[in-house]
Amino acid sequence: MGSYRRHRRISALVTVLSVAGVTLIGSPPAVADQRDAAKAARRAAERAEAVLENATATARIAARRLEAATAAIPATQKKIAVARGAVAAARAEANSAQRKADRTRISYVHVAHRFEAAQKRVDVARDRVGEIASASYMGANFAALNVLVAATGPQDALARLDLIGQVMQKGQDGLDRMAQARREVRIAQDKVGLAKRAAEKAERRAADKLLKAKIARAAAVRAQMQAVKLAKIRRSALALAESQRSAVLARYRQAKGNEQRIRAALAGGDGVSGTLRGAGLLMPVHGWKTSNFGNRYDPYYRVWQLHAGTDFAAPGGAPIRAAADGKVVQAGWNGGYGNYTCISHGTYHGQSFSTCYGHQSKISVYVGQRVRRGQVIGRVGSTGASTGYHLHFETRFSGVPRNPLNYLPSCLC
Repeated sequence: MGSYRRHRRISALVTVLSVAGVTLIGSPPAVADQRDAAKAARRAAERAEAVLENATATARIAARRLEAATAAIPATQKKIAVARGAVAAARAEANSAQRKADRTRISYVHVAHRFEAAQKRVDVARDRVGEIASASYMGANFAALNVLVAATGPQDALARLDLIGQVMQKGQDGLDRMAQARREVRIAQDKVGLAKRAAEKAERRAADKLLKAKIARAAAVRAQMQAVKLAKIRRSALALAESQRSAVLARYRQAKGNEQRIRAALAGGDGVSGTLRGAGLLMPVHGWKTSNFGNRYDPYYRVWQLHAGTDFAAPGGAPIRAAADGKVVQAGWNGGYGNYTCISHGTYHGQSFSTCYGHQSKISVYVGQRVRRGQVIGRVGSTGASTGYHLHFETRFSGVPRNPLNYLPSCLC
């Protein structure tokens, strides 16, 4: 007897888990991680819904909290591992980036020193060329001419001419040294600029890596705190569920008693004549399947319970129609089933066959009334042990429930 609004509660549960930190903290989580967390939350909610039909409201709350916390634990543990790995990786990257920044800064300092030395050589060469230019301006060339004129002979003139050449060559050498020094200083200046930019880039990268490491560490701390919080939620939920043990088990015993009475009441078929042909039933309500037929084990209270029908979610007040022609043999309140109607349809394969409809908000037929296939017999509700609008639909043979999906249209339409 599941719930019409189960999908809403599941969505809300997924949202709660997400807010609580099930998704990875820091950078946006991968889509696959989000889907895994959503699936885990959905399965947890469905488990809680499936086994708690006859539990108290307090027990339901405890079970849902327990399931939600339990489902969130693997994702949280994974998040902690990922966050810790991110911390280690970020720290390693930050340390590596800092070492590179330090080396780049040292290289920049060395290049800057070479630039300063080259600049000094330019200054020295400039001073030397200045002296030569000054000497030329002050008449040094005339002095050289006077030296040649004062020569005593050809041999002396050649010697004096060679001396003058040496003096001029030294002047040219000074100009060459200044040009070379200027080229060197331009190259050094370019290298200084590159080294400075590289150093600044390396230092920015190191700062970014350090910030990443701090963020990763904060994420790891938050993940660990979430794990602690989930552990507290589980302890609290378990304690709350345990406090409801007596009340819940009493409801289970009552539900089993109701089931036995229903079987006994429908075992003989109530004298309805006729044979159901083909057992091709009409869908009793326009909705969608939310819970299957079958035995279920309640892990909280360690008992087995038969879910005797199939649940179809539908809006409150939606019409419920007879699945086949027959006679109303039950119509009224029936414990956890709430407003409950059963219709006998005669025999099928030698057994009395009936359909039953639970949790109705309104019953529109009475015991002994004959109904036609498709006739409105009631309205969808949430009475009895129900947590939302839906129809609990049963097919019974001599009172014993069987899976309704074997007799309904395969399309459930």
